[in-house]
Amino acid sequence: MKSTHNTMIAYGKSTLATLGIVTGTALLMAACNVTPKVRPFDQTTISQKVQVPAGNVIALETTATGNLTYVCRNDIPTAGSMGWALVTPSAKLYDREGKEIGVYSGPPATWTLSDGSSVVGTQIAIEPVVGGIHIPLQLSTARPGMAPGMLSNITYIQRVNTKNGADFVTACTQSEIGKTVVRPYQADYIFWKAA
Repeated sequence: MKSTHNTMIAYGKSTLATLGIVTGTALLMAACNVTPKVRPFDQTTISQKVQVPAGNVIALETTATGNLTYVCRNDIPTAGSMGWALVTPSAKLYDREGKEIGVYSGPPATWTLSDGSSVVGTQIAIEPVVGGIHIPLQLSTARPGMAPGMLSNITYIQRVNTKNGADFVTACTQSEIGKTVVRPYQADYIFWKAA
């Protein structure tokens, strides 16, 4: 009887110790799981070719995740006559907290937010990314749509922090003319307005 009693006490102590460790670990993990504050984008870290001119400030920072659809063509001046030409971008836009706030589509390159505001971009500069599998950094002028909202007064759009999108599995050759490929990509789009 005494050994059964001692076994029950030992079992109870073991259970309490385990419960204490699990609870303490859970509390510690919760305390450490603090979302870090996102630092504002600093354009001095990128090529001057795609930097926004002085007199503008950041209005909105987003991340786009989606696909780029290309077609193999033989009349592309920048590719030396033959290459993959972007036909359609299609991506969801997320704010810095990870909330979906809009879409990116085209042509023409158009960003539309869930508040109804939109902007159309016209590329004025690009900067290739080392490695060749990432789409280039880009600077575009902006033409806001008619609806009021976050994109109403946008002057420039920067594409930075690009990932993939130009990682073609096959080369665009004469036998591929007219074929399309879809490449997944991610990029940050930084929207600027006059200061």
